[in-house]
Amino acid sequence: MKGPHVCEVIKSLDVGGAEVLLVERLLAAPATGKRYTVVCQQASSQELSERLRSAGIGVVDLTPTPRHLRYAHLVRRVRALRPDVLNVHSPVPAALLRPASRLWRPRPALVSTVHSVRYRLPTMVLDRATGWLDARTVAVSPQVAGAATSWGSRGLVTRVHGVSVTRQRRWAAEAGQTRRMWNVPSDAFLVVHVGNLRPPKNHGLLVEAAALVRRSAPHAVFLLAGSGPLAEQVTRRVAELRLDNVRLLGHVSDAARLIASADLLVLSSSYEGLPVVVMEALAAGVPVVSTAVGGVPDLVESGRNGILTTPGDAEALAEGVLRAMRPEVHARLRQGARDSADQVDIGVAAEWFDRLYDEVCR
Repeated sequence: MKGPHVCEVIKSLDVGGAEVLLVERLLAAPATGKRYTVVCQQASSQELSERLRSAGIGVVDLTPTPRHLRYAHLVRRVRALRPDVLNVHSPVPAALLRPASRLWRPRPALVSTVHSVRYRLPTMVLDRATGWLDARTVAVSPQVAGAATSWGSRGLVTRVHGVSVTRQRRWAAEAGQTRRMWNVPSDAFLVVHVGNLRPPKNHGLLVEAAALVRRSAPHAVFLLAGSGPLAEQVTRRVAELRLDNVRLLGHVSDAARLIASADLLVLSSSYEGLPVVVMEALAAGVPVVSTAVGGVPDLVESGRNGILTTPGDAEALAEGVLRAMRPEVHARLRQGARDSADQVDIGVAAEWFDRLYDEVCR
């Protein structure tokens, strides 16, 4: 007998935090008979879609649909799937699908997963107006659960997601090979940053901190993976400061592998939800130096598996990196990161969602 059909709706299937969390969870889903379909409104690459399809998970990609028709097509395509459970990971699609699904027969059980600590005001209004229709709301971190994006949500529960610890540990064992692929000198201390070049990631702060680090530790090499509208601005600033220790890599398809090869992951963000890159680092035993924003403090304990710094303070970020580079400190932080791996194991989250879907289907 076939199990429930679960439809997971997300705005995009590009390589971002919420998208990676969803894909990793579905790939780790236990074999309990459930059938999964992912519906996305856009995808600039097929990287995540191909991973899902290769695992036998259906993908409905609305990218070819004209932009002004995507929301209408979204409702129509999801209804045609006749899901038993509908889990929506983006607030605007959720605001459309909640009331629309009330008219469907059979009517799916509604779940929303909240990944962000802030929405624009119109988005917040739409979400609040329709959120009461959910059976459950899942926040991906305690910070998200306490944010305005989760206020008033029905059946609110917190479930930290995760990544494949097995894969990250395997790639950590291949760190030397990965570094050679990126032409990192054997004696370099490798600091990696992964994130779209958009304002919330605050690359400007990161570049200023890298300049400060270079004065005391010229062997520190910063590799910045990601693309976005601020790429030209960041590249120009790196050139102005003559930072030959900072390289912008653009989009990196296997960014998790790059993280696993690092000595340190650094985040300079102004705000975050629960960053996937932090989970990927800890799973690989890589310490994290980050601004204390969003859900980062839920994963990083300063002095144990990383160092937390004041948001917006380049000097504090640089001091955190330099402190983490001290051999005795780095050894302690690495061990702490390894010990944290169980907290970010996606298998635990996948089993939890499997039970949740059974519960809402009753």
